[in-house]
Amino acid sequence: MARTSGILLPVFSLPSPYGVGSLGKSARDFVDFLRRAGQTWWQILPVGPAGNGDSPYQSVSTHAGNPAFLDLDLLAEEGLLTAEELAAVPAGDGRTVDYPAVNAARERLLRLAFSRADAHSRDEAAAFARERRWLADYALYQAAKDHFGGLAWYDWPDEGLRRRQPEALERWGRTLERETAYQTFVQYQFQKQWTAMRQYANGQGVKILGDLPIYVSLDSADVWAEREQFLLDGEGRPAAVAGVPPDYFSADGQLWGNPLYDWDRMRADGFGWWIRRVERAGELFDAIRIDHFRALASYWAVPAGAETAKEGRWQTGPGMALVGVLTSWFPHLRFVAEDLGVLTPDVEELLRASGLPGMKVLEFAFSGPDNGYLPHNCVKNCVLYTGTHDNAPIASWEPSADEAAYAARYLDAKTPEELRRRMLLAGQTSVADTFIAQMQDYLGDPGRTNVPGTAAGNWRWRMASGAASDALADEIYQLTLDAGRCPPRNG
Repeated sequence: MARTSGILLPVFSLPSPYGVGSLGKSARDFVDFLRRAGQTWWQILPVGPAGNGDSPYQSVSTHAGNPAFLDLDLLAEEGLLTAEELAAVPAGDGRTVDYPAVNAARERLLRLAFSRADAHSRDEAAAFARERRWLADYALYQAAKDHFGGLAWYDWPDEGLRRRQPEALERWGRTLERETAYQTFVQYQFQKQWTAMRQYANGQGVKILGDLPIYVSLDSADVWAEREQFLLDGEGRPAAVAGVPPDYFSADGQLWGNPLYDWDRMRADGFGWWIRRVERAGELFDAIRIDHFRALASYWAVPAGAETAKEGRWQTGPGMALVGVLTSWFPHLRFVAEDLGVLTPDVEELLRASGLPGMKVLEFAFSGPDNGYLPHNCVKNCVLYTGTHDNAPIASWEPSADEAAYAARYLDAKTPEELRRRMLLAGQTSVADTFIAQMQDYLGDPGRTNVPGTAAGNWRWRMASGAASDALADEIYQLTLDAGRCPPRNG
């Protein structure tokens, strides 16, 4: 396998004049930057409609796209929006996402665009929906959720709709017909824009590394539509929820609250739910990072109502029964196993049996010479990161005093700037088949994407306009070329 490298930058972090990154010019400009910088991979975070805390890992759908990422200029080119309407969109401060303002503006403009769509566009959207089983369920779920003032599906006043009784589904489908058509139109536009963006990226030699969150939200179209796939009671409430035990990020562990899967049920039908999910991901991405891979070996189950994740216990996951199904069904997709966190022998055995590349993180490496994340201990079949979206960028990294001293000696770094540059050099020149850094690390920007265990202020960082300069791309290209991770430029 060729040595490659890439950059991690969420879609929402792209510069744009409309308060959040989008799938139009800002995405194509970043792809151009990646090509010039000799990068093979653009790694992103989940792109579904963000849920609680604006988190991409708490989406209301594993299949749908986030309406906030729709490019308004592209809609204007179709005659669905006017220049005057675009000029009135709040630009924000350019460095953070103001989600209430962005979501309100997108909702207003997308409804205007829908009202102006011609019959041909609506027919195309309807045809798009017929080809995707998930979309009818998502459209009705979202329409009903809006109709009931944002209530979670398990609190909807109509019991028949909660339980998906056929008569209720038919009745509410008629009542909310225009709203479901609107939701379908939005997803059709998302798919159209995404497909164009991905084709442009692939044409420039850039591949998209997407993210598959291990769990789904309890209040989601996925759980409402197929609740039998999850461990829920008769009212749709879980007896136990997902989380992780105490670790590097949190002394109390992390209580995620997602429902747990009914693995026996899923295994009985050959993991059809997962096959459909990954098939959809394959429409969007060239490679997929399986978030929290360790849960497929064993997962942390926390009793519902527990105050912290400390009260959980380990349960056995599906292991190779599922992983083997996915890799055999989708041989054209590359999978990356996010095997970070508390690792036990069963996780290590699953990674070995799967043959998938695991992840290693340089910011976790400097505890001593035997640390498996240090460049001299890396294996080829891995993806090495400076840090993930859950880590601080190098410019705001705060290791312990002992870690800082070891890192300074190991990297021969006497200043913070030397530390940043030499950590990037160490990653690029490591034996790892793939190296990925956060964009902040190349920029020297301290802004964090996420602080695990905190509920507010995450998923907001944006790259400054003009920061992805030709000069920076040339600098990254030279580093990448010298490390043997890209070919020389033609000419």
